[in-house]
Amino acid sequence: MSTAKPILDPASVFALSANHRGEIIDHPEWLMLGASGLAHRRPETAELIPLPDGSRLFFLPDCPSLGWDAESGQARPILEIDGFAAGGKLQGVAAFLPPAYSRLLLPAVAWHKTDYTLPLWAYTAVGWSDEIDNYVVAACRIDENRQWEPEYFDDREVVAGVDEKLALYPDNRLIRHLSRCAVDYHCFAAKNFFLGRWECPLPVSPVCNARCVGCLSFQETEEVAQGESCPASHERITFVPTVDELLEVALPHIETAENPVLSFGQGCEGDPILQGERIAEFARAVRRRTGRGTLNVNTNASLPEKVSLIAEAGIDSIRVSLNSAREETYLPYYRPCGYRFAEVLESLRRAKSGGMQLAINLLVLPGVTDAGDEVKALLRLIEEFRIDQVQMRNLCIDPRQYLDLYPRNRFARPIGILGLIERLRREFPDLEIGYFNRYLG
Repeated sequence: MSTAKPILDPASVFALSANHRGEIIDHPEWLMLGASGLAHRRPETAELIPLPDGSRLFFLPDCPSLGWDAESGQARPILEIDGFAAGGKLQGVAAFLPPAYSRLLLPAVAWHKTDYTLPLWAYTAVGWSDEIDNYVVAACRIDENRQWEPEYFDDREVVAGVDEKLALYPDNRLIRHLSRCAVDYHCFAAKNFFLGRWECPLPVSPVCNARCVGCLSFQETEEVAQGESCPASHERITFVPTVDELLEVALPHIETAENPVLSFGQGCEGDPILQGERIAEFARAVRRRTGRGTLNVNTNASLPEKVSLIAEAGIDSIRVSLNSAREETYLPYYRPCGYRFAEVLESLRRAKSGGMQLAINLLVLPGVTDAGDEVKALLRLIEEFRIDQVQMRNLCIDPRQYLDLYPRNRFARPIGILGLIERLRREFPDLEIGYFNRYLG
């Protein structure tokens, strides 16, 4: 984790508001606040960095920002700034970070009862610094891998690659699907395929055996209509690719790309573990031809026998998605259909005994993931199953929607996301903490 330069003083970082046109202004006196769960607090110096390139800014309708009034020593809602509202209400402001950055605080806003659910983004506390004349976020860089920087993704080159691949393989449904992911949904992994480098996606499953509240590719129509959810942000694959279709994507990539990783389990599909036999058949076919590259599966790991099957077939690494190491926190978010949390734990055991590199995809939300009992359970899980890597992934969800899944007193004594990272580094010196899947070489 890199040290932020310059060092930013929270006493000179000001709260932000937006008007109804989305224009953003900093408060002339009140300071930036962040939130840990539902509790707001001032950020610490170590938690602040300049807004990274590739970030986005959003405003939060009907939710005024909270600012710290140093004169009164209180947090106060920002309802007016010198006529800036211009006939409308002031709104809260949030940032969305690019890959490789971990969110440390949620935006501090006066959450009111609204008839909408925010879209599936990871909302981050943001302010303004006159010192650097730039926006400031509560975040840290968690992975130094630079292959996912926005500057490396020129859409003109991507479109040229799409045209080339579609001409070479006009009947390949998977390549047509990936072309939409790259061009319409701007998936960096799909773009990698058409640019001939790095990690390449292999979506394979049109169905899932969980109903994750924050699923990117499927949201219940009824829940969306009632305002309990929001539309999915990706189009889920509608077919199971044949092995030949998978190989037409995989073999040229794995033979020629730099640091090739082939990954099942993308945002545009269900869960690949339900296609364990197809993945195993594919892995055996690849390994008959080449030992190059890393074959990876991102999964909820709900079917232990399928985990054993893909390990035996030659899959090199597995990344298991978890929002918690505690069953009582896991179940309300994942809403599993036909599997138990105990089976996920058994899959971790089988993945490790099967020789796969074992990572967990930890879905992080400040105030929840760093709560005392959550941290203790996570430490036990890492030790018991000898986890190789923890990927700190910002959970893309409306914070209210997530927190409403649990009793208000469920998450106590948060140590801060930075505190969690430091604890992991201290107790597990060999544990890799990052954001991205690894090319194993």
